[in-house]
Amino acid sequence: MKIQAQAGESLHDVEINREGGKVFARVDGREYELEASEPEPNVFLLKHAGKIHEFYVASAAQPGSPQIVSSRDNDFEVTLIDPKRLRGSAGSGGSADGLAEIKTMMPGKVVRLIASVGDSVEKGDAVLVVEAMKMQNDLKAPKAGVVKEIRVSEGSTVAAGDVLAVIE
Repeated sequence: MKIQAQAGESLHDVEINREGGKVFARVDGREYELEASEPEPNVFLLKHAGKIHEFYVASAAQPGSPQIVSSRDNDFEVTLIDPKRLRGSAGSGGSADGLAEIKTMMPGKVVRLIASVGDSVEKGDAVLVVEAMKMQNDLKAPKAGVVKEIRVSEGSTVAAGDVLAVIE
């Protein structure tokens, strides 16, 4: 499968082939041989060069919209682009308008609300903080806009994939 992945301002060519439990990936010409598993929904373990890397991938709100990929150290916003689908979709009315949801990456506890309903936020601004696996994670606005809803309060327990806030 050949796709493109946009991470921030960078666009990467990605080719992925599966053979049994092995995954062969080529990213911008660099080749990787990985062992991959999904021990629970949206949680992926990748073994490469003797090290295991864990990632949580939040489901995209719509196909072609950004996904949040979280590792132990960082959160990344990644948009997957299938060049085959782009060929027939020129002129389709996709835009950055509409609602964007902020979801948890893993089960945890809300420890702080940074923004309130009605606050203006810029893309990347922290909106709330969730503690998961003894680490505090800032959950950030995926786009500039106004906080339309906050669906949790400080001290709330949340499950993976829960919508915590909505940006309009």
